[in-house]
Amino acid sequence: MNHDQMAISTSGLVKRFGEEVLALNGIDLAIPANCIYGLLGPNGAGKTTTISILTTLLEPTAGEAQVLGLDVVKRAGAVRRRIGVTFQEMVLDDELTGRQVMDYHGRLYRMGKTERETKIDELLALVELEDAAERKAKTYSGGMKRRLELARALMTSPEVLFLDEPTLGLDPQTRARVWDYLRALKDASGMTLLLTTHYMDEAEELADTVGIIDRGKLVAEGAPQELIEQMGADTIYIMGEGDRDGFVQNVKALPFVQTVNIGRKVIQIGVDSGSKRLVEIISQATDNGFVVEDITVAKPSLGDVFLKYTGRRLRDTDRPQLQDRMSLMV
Repeated sequence: MNHDQMAISTSGLVKRFGEEVLALNGIDLAIPANCIYGLLGPNGAGKTTTISILTTLLEPTAGEAQVLGLDVVKRAGAVRRRIGVTFQEMVLDDELTGRQVMDYHGRLYRMGKTERETKIDELLALVELEDAAERKAKTYSGGMKRRLELARALMTSPEVLFLDEPTLGLDPQTRARVWDYLRALKDASGMTLLLTTHYMDEAEELADTVGIIDRGKLVAEGAPQELIEQMGADTIYIMGEGDRDGFVQNVKALPFVQTVNIGRKVIQIGVDSGSKRLVEIISQATDNGFVVEDITVAKPSLGDVFLKYTGRRLRDTDRPQLQDRMSLMV
């Protein structure tokens, strides 16, 4: 990709904290305009550090980063005027009303009174907070505060919106509502969104492209469905005792096996058809002295992709029935 034509781009991005902590280790990103990009990774992988650099809050140790063609270090002020940000931790003055939160933010950006009032009414309606506009933020629920922060970030009509865990702690209904807002924003305005999330279903549902970051490096990138399809049509999870190494070696040689990931207790096998191949997989176990204690067949998900590239799972899985088995992979 031509980085000059990207809404967000980085080249060899490195960030160190002192001599011992290497938070980012050469991140290359090329995110086009009018795209929702999901940045996934375990805690401490470098997601928030990446956003902090792109939003001019941190300077990189090495490498370059541009937002809308503007260098985030040399043109920090210009970048800030054209982006919106919501942070993982809520940043609201609880003594202000919802309307005042929005109004003060508009004033900081020197918006005129008429423009501010029009925009505030429009955005409070968008996030369904018109009836709570005159209430103090301290009376808002967690979901209402998240929606108010999103509205505030949109006050200045940003061309790029950065969202660090935008639905963390929200109930499923409110999360789904926020998803609808974000899709509508992208479709209506051509806005580019970069979000971090710990929810696999959120990334799979929202993102045009996902990047998986681990230990400061980008280890996988692509459209969610493309990455999932690489796992095979079905995923077989096996727990057992015996000669695991011999079993795994023979399974890998089977022509229909596409991926094999080995966890502490669970073996994850991607195959072309779970129902057709289950008997053959069990037969391989029996022939290799591996006693199967539990076996499950499921369609692969983005969580499986994450597990493949990091060897770890996120806090939440989009398949609760497999949560205990998935946790044993780490």
